[in-house]
Amino acid sequence: MRTDTSPTDGALARLARFCYRRRRLVLLIWVVGVVAVALAGFGYGAAPDNDFTGGGSESARAQQLIERHFPEQQGDTLTLAIKAEKGIDDPAARRKIEKVLAEIDGSPVTGPMISPYQDRNLVTADRRIARTTIPLSAKEVDKTEVKPLVDLVKEASDGTVTLGLGGYMAEKAETPPQGAAEGVGILAAAMILFIAFGSLAAMGLPIVTALLAIVGGLALMKLVGYVVPAPEFTLVFGAMIGLGVGIDYALFIVTRYKDSLQDGDDPESATVKAITTAGHAVLFAGVTVVIAMLGLMVMGQRLMTGVAVATSVIVLVTMIAAVTLLPAFLGFTGYKINSLRLPRRTSRRKRPGGAPSPQRPVLAERWAGVVQRRPVIAATLAGVALLVLAIPTLSMRLSQPDASVQPHDRSSYTSYAILSEGFGPGYGAPLIFTTRLDSPGVDLGPVVQAVRDTDGIAQATPPRVSADGQAATFIAFPTAGYQDEATAKLVHRLRDSVLPDAPGGRSVLVGGPNAATIDLAEESGSRLPLMIAVVIAISMVLLIALVRSVTIALQAAVMNLLSIGAAYGVIVAVVQWGWFGPALGFPAAMPVTTWVPMMMFPVLFGLSMDYQVFLISRVREEYERTGDTRAAVARGLARTAKVITAAAAIMIAVFTTSLLGPDIAVKQGGLGMAVAVLIDATIVRMVLLPAVMELCGKANWWMPTRRGSKRTPAAPAELGEQVGV
Repeated sequence: MRTDTSPTDGALARLARFCYRRRRLVLLIWVVGVVAVALAGFGYGAAPDNDFTGGGSESARAQQLIERHFPEQQGDTLTLAIKAEKGIDDPAARRKIEKVLAEIDGSPVTGPMISPYQDRNLVTADRRIARTTIPLSAKEVDKTEVKPLVDLVKEASDGTVTLGLGGYMAEKAETPPQGAAEGVGILAAAMILFIAFGSLAAMGLPIVTALLAIVGGLALMKLVGYVVPAPEFTLVFGAMIGLGVGIDYALFIVTRYKDSLQDGDDPESATVKAITTAGHAVLFAGVTVVIAMLGLMVMGQRLMTGVAVATSVIVLVTMIAAVTLLPAFLGFTGYKINSLRLPRRTSRRKRPGGAPSPQRPVLAERWAGVVQRRPVIAATLAGVALLVLAIPTLSMRLSQPDASVQPHDRSSYTSYAILSEGFGPGYGAPLIFTTRLDSPGVDLGPVVQAVRDTDGIAQATPPRVSADGQAATFIAFPTAGYQDEATAKLVHRLRDSVLPDAPGGRSVLVGGPNAATIDLAEESGSRLPLMIAVVIAISMVLLIALVRSVTIALQAAVMNLLSIGAAYGVIVAVVQWGWFGPALGFPAAMPVTTWVPMMMFPVLFGLSMDYQVFLISRVREEYERTGDTRAAVARGLARTAKVITAAAAIMIAVFTTSLLGPDIAVKQGGLGMAVAVLIDATIVRMVLLPAVMELCGKANWWMPTRRGSKRTPAAPAELGEQVGV
């Protein structure tokens, strides 16, 4: 038996050997470190920041003006919606309604409110539907303090009186925790690993490594929030990404470790070889994902910068765990990596003398041969399929979820439905107009009347002057709802023609949550191409440096764009068009959440580049050995198909489990990434890539050189040391 055939030089080899030999110390440092960071992060970490209204948009400037001159309007509010079949004046209905109003008014978290029995403007003409606004007593109120009010309203509803409590804090209070979604993802990943490795020991290492890294990474994310705030969804999204890449990175290293043991290496040598080959690939892959995630900073949005930094932190932690903690675990496991095996037949027979007989071509290699015999047809069919899937992307609309798209059993949706019936769908999408006053006597009447006369406006309130006399504000309610495209068109019409044409209207700003959502969506849509260009450019430079081929880097960029475009198209068809939406957990057709395409692209581009590197490194190694592109592609697919398929299956399982959670936006992102990984692992890797590489032939390995210089291809052994699976 060989005792040491793995590379012995280099920083990674020394790190692997240290972690293997000092495994108890390394494990102790990791456990103590994770516990300490978890106590600090989860106990004292920064609170999430969900305010996307910053920046220089008109709605942001309007909000700044309101905060400066109308401090009494700060803080969250709740809206109580009431529907009585016999009218709110029916004695039985009135007793129930007034009892609920009294209990809400007596809550320590609510401020003074006006009863609908005191103001006729809060009741419809037929007296069947009423509303009232409930201010929260403090600027910062926890959702756990609002939950009893939601429960009170739901319990008070019956067949004669229906009540609903709406508002941002009410939605948060009744949104259940993510629950067992991550647990289901871990279970699915464990099953995939068990099938791939065939042993419980090999299955457990990637999962335990990933879980420790995720706990530490999530805690660090919360601490980093003090420097760069991030929205609430970052924690859930970070857990999904960390779980996926953490298990995948450990999977690649464990696979290489097992292969080295089978080749006759002892456990320490196998560990060193696994880290210096697959571990090197993991570091490159992780850096690619981090760089792609940091591309979100190009969006110029404060909270998306926080998302970029926070998710990069968790990817970095998983990378470090893969090359330090996992070698320590391998030191404890040794030859027992194959213990508790799944019974299976072996496909390799030994010749006399103990030498294994040549393996028959595996399925992936045979499939590659089929594609390579008809490359034009295969590439055309794959390309057309991806383009057809991407067509819905052309109609993508961006917005933020509101009560209208929540599950129909929630109080916030009940409130929305009652208010829409009684006061119109635009009641939940108010537009807040504000302006500075050059002098206290400025008459805003003509401006309010111009807005009131605009098609698409249901009503407008009289203007109100601030206590300091320096600003004024009024509210208008559109006839269309928060998610309707007509509302966005109305905002533009008001800004572009109605207000400029009204006397004194040029200085009036249109703001409020509805306008802020519209501004955010348009700003994100306009900056998305720049982010895509930056991520592609940087990733291509990294890939060229690694595989030393401009052609392959261009192929990777185009194929990744096609697969991500197809995933965008599926998201639009399901979420926005409503195809299979209810079956997948989307109660109603809705625009795509603004941050979902921004988050999906860098994550998926980084992950696709990972798989590209793992596959192309093997293809390049075979090509340098044989000079035959067709054989190199077929053998490269055969050598990586199992591990890449398992890695993709884990990603799909983890991302798909987001559909079990309650957050509509996270569901959209999880579904889109699961679809993208599925497309990448099937249509792109199994059809388009071998077909295109067959068509390119020798041009696959084109790399420009300086005049007079001669490019020296990397030797197979050298390339294998640089990247390996």
